[in-house]
Amino acid sequence: MFKALEAEYVVFDVETTGLSVVEGDRIIELAALRIKNGVWAERVVSLVNPGRPLSPGAQEVNGITEDMVLAAPSAAEFLPRMIEFTAQACLVAHNASFDIKFLAYELALGGRKLYDATPVIDTIKMAKAFLPYLSSYRLGSLANSLGVKVGLAHRAEADVEITAAVFQRLLAMAEDHNIHDLKTLAGRFGVEKPSFKLNNSSQASFF
Repeated sequence: MFKALEAEYVVFDVETTGLSVVEGDRIIELAALRIKNGVWAERVVSLVNPGRPLSPGAQEVNGITEDMVLAAPSAAEFLPRMIEFTAQACLVAHNASFDIKFLAYELALGGRKLYDATPVIDTIKMAKAFLPYLSSYRLGSLANSLGVKVGLAHRAEADVEITAAVFQRLLAMAEDHNIHDLKTLAGRFGVEKPSFKLNNSSQASFF
């Protein structure tokens, strides 16, 4: 029996003010979708007020404006829900190292963190192993190659839905690569959850 299909997954995506937490960039939108026994279940979606100006470059990419996040909850108010939402589940993201870095940092600012036992799987790693002939592993390109419809891009909920569909197609290929359970899947395609230490000005550095 292919036990990996029976595992519980939470596919998530973040939109941010930029690319670097150590330079002060923050989450401005987060979406997460739970998959139970192969079925899409609950989801959480929210804009997040980053408490800092949004760069023109970020607004151009994701279309999120300062007016849109003005009344949104802060990360400290919203993100603790992610700890409860991801309990007992495996996290999944496309280019997961980026998303988990921002999520871990925002939680660290509030003195929180994900459960140590929570694995994080990267769909890019899966795609490169299962589909080595592709010329691009960008989410839209990968989705098109797998027959997944691509709609609105660079908004968290839309990207989560695309990633979830891509992940399920890749997961269906896992048995052909001698992967039968979550432990093996996470061992092959997992990424580390980063840890942070914060100085008095709430700037982050890795440790």
